[in-house]
Amino acid sequence: MTLQIEQVTKKFGDFSAVKDLSMTVKQGSMYGFLGANGAGKTTTFRMILGLLDPTEGTITWNGQPISYANSTHIGYLPEERGLYPKMKVEDQLVYLGQLRGMKKNDAKISAHNWLERFEVPHYANKKVEELSKGNQQKIQVIASVIHKPSLIILDEPFSGLDPVNVEMLKKAIMDIQKDGATIVFSSHRMDHVEELCEQLCIMHHGEAIVRGSLREVKRGFGRQNVRLKADFDLSFLSQIEGVDSFKPSIEGGVFQISEERTAHELLRTALTKGEIRYFAIEEPSLQDIFIEKVGKEHA
Repeated sequence: MTLQIEQVTKKFGDFSAVKDLSMTVKQGSMYGFLGANGAGKTTTFRMILGLLDPTEGTITWNGQPISYANSTHIGYLPEERGLYPKMKVEDQLVYLGQLRGMKKNDAKISAHNWLERFEVPHYANKKVEELSKGNQQKIQVIASVIHKPSLIILDEPFSGLDPVNVEMLKKAIMDIQKDGATIVFSSHRMDHVEELCEQLCIMHHGEAIVRGSLREVKRGFGRQNVRLKADFDLSFLSQIEGVDSFKPSIEGGVFQISEERTAHELLRTALTKGEIRYFAIEEPSLQDIFIEKVGKEHA
């Protein structure tokens, strides 16, 4: 089962929210959408789910558009909270599971298993409005996966979660993928996509400005980072030929370079000034790539 988006454009009047987007998400993979607010991520998700019709282009899952006929195989976590605030957590999860074709008892067992996994079984009989934002997010995640969907769309799944619960959710998402599900999720956080996704798309003003495998994207960037730590100011090294940029930090700084020989020159020159506590050549981060692409191509 493959999710196929082919030359999709979505216009609202004269405004193009998504422009000529094409991508393929293979079964069992994890695909990340990156971009700021207004980049077109949520609009794309709503078109995948059939909630919005593309102005141009086609979207198919296993060769067919997503509709009521196959929606029981789909899980969706919207960015906006969509739970009934005065309904008890367990009742709500069971009800939503039944809407996705589950038997009541199966939905109840699945709900309890997920509540245990997310360390909130004691909230089963509480109303949603009584929970913190972070725990409401957990319940909403459970609602999107309770019926074991084969395609899961997660719009900002880590929103409102503290670092401990982010790690808990990451582990759950990875386990769901290992069981064969295809997962597409969006995030403002580059590090989350970098950690979880094999394939990614960076969107800006409705356009895919970067897409491909994580490895391809990083290799295609053509730059590396050199991280240095020392007990003296390293800013003078930014004048060395081949240094594209310098980001100072409390302990030292990160130099962006185009050729590896520049890294050796940085180290050699730094050692003439004093002792270096740390030196490493690192691949560029998605944050580096995003800032470069958005800043230069779409300023």
